[in-house]
Amino acid sequence: MRNLLHPSLGLIGRVLIIVLLTILIEFCAGTILYDRASSLRVREDEANRMAEHIAAASRVMIQRDPSERPAMASRLSSANFTVTWHRTLPPPPPMSADLFEMRDQIVAREPVLDHHMLRLYLREPGRRTVVVGSLALDDGTWLTFNAPQLVDEGKFRIAWIAMMIVVAIGLSLIAGLMIRTTLQPVRRLAVAAARIGHGEQEQIAETGISEVRDLIRAFNEMQGRIHSLIADRVEALAAVGHDLRTPLARLQLRAEGIGDDQLRESIGADVREMAGMVSSLLAYLGGDDDPENPQAVDLAVMAATLVDDIVDQGRDASYAGPDHLTHHLRPLGFKRALRNVVENAAKYGDMVQVTVNADQDHVTIQVEDDGPGIDAERLEDVLRPFVRLDDARGRDTQGLGLGLAIAVRAVEMEDGTIHLANRDSGGLCVTISLPRGDGGIAQSRNAGRH
Repeated sequence: MRNLLHPSLGLIGRVLIIVLLTILIEFCAGTILYDRASSLRVREDEANRMAEHIAAASRVMIQRDPSERPAMASRLSSANFTVTWHRTLPPPPPMSADLFEMRDQIVAREPVLDHHMLRLYLREPGRRTVVVGSLALDDGTWLTFNAPQLVDEGKFRIAWIAMMIVVAIGLSLIAGLMIRTTLQPVRRLAVAAARIGHGEQEQIAETGISEVRDLIRAFNEMQGRIHSLIADRVEALAAVGHDLRTPLARLQLRAEGIGDDQLRESIGADVREMAGMVSSLLAYLGGDDDPENPQAVDLAVMAATLVDDIVDQGRDASYAGPDHLTHHLRPLGFKRALRNVVENAAKYGDMVQVTVNADQDHVTIQVEDDGPGIDAERLEDVLRPFVRLDDARGRDTQGLGLGLAIAVRAVEMEDGTIHLANRDSGGLCVTISLPRGDGGIAQSRNAGRH
């Protein structure tokens, strides 16, 4: 089998060989099973009855004058056993091998028939199998008979169909296993393709048929180029970020020397906005290669701290939830995501409410504001990068529209989801849901800080 399915064979060749092997095995198995099933064997009582009929008819016929024998044969016949007398018969053909067992059953009941050249044959008028036979009498004449009810043809067909179904099922399983083995490298390739661009490059062993090996080789080369492009992009962005921050820092220092307070403040705000845009752009385009490892983080403290920062800015913000809630995640990336969501709520609303809840399966963080909200048909648009909904939430349109896009990416890295919905009382509600996973959540002192 290993030689038949050598890796040098193509996909078409392998499938063709599997199909041919399946057909060949089915043909051989069908032939063997047919021979076994067609070895006709009647019930013992039927064989005994037929043996008695043949023996009785032969004894009666030999005692009658030849002129009386045709009429006597008619009287000896019935619906299930027909007898005919002949002066001569042509030489009988060889008896089929599958009827020897039936003949042995009859002879075992009436051994005397073994000396009268008893022969059995099958005749199929239409779809009904009939057993016919001939018997030599002592005077050289012949007695022929028909037994249409001797063979239970229905049981024969049922047994044949059942055996062929078993064979077909077995061959289907074997063929399926062979095809599954043939396509196993393709499944490994599909798994690797789903992970491409996420984390380290993973080379796939070039195994399988020739076409699959060529495909794996091309895939390995492609993912090498993709990871190289990502690495080049990260390095280029880091260099650009460094080059941009330096003149921005110098510009900020020079702005401090401007005597006009209003002009100085305006230039400083513009510089800070540009620095923020550079930071957000680098955070979003920095690629998926994240050096952070998940670790235990107190989400309750993180959320409460961000709320305190908003309060320190003179805004109305509150936290509701447990005092401590530990979860395993990437702390820097997730804190940046949660800060973007909280600051976005504070930018567009006069009030910010952050609520943290946990159950057996999920940790949920809700950030609500009382701002203008977002049109229902555009709730998904705001999660895309570089989208700013000026009409809906137009109080302040600074930035590149990457805050929520960065949050979406960070939450997805934790296998979580982020959902936006308008509040009935006005404003927006952003819900972040994180699965507990095997890392678990240790909740302690659920005193309910508000």
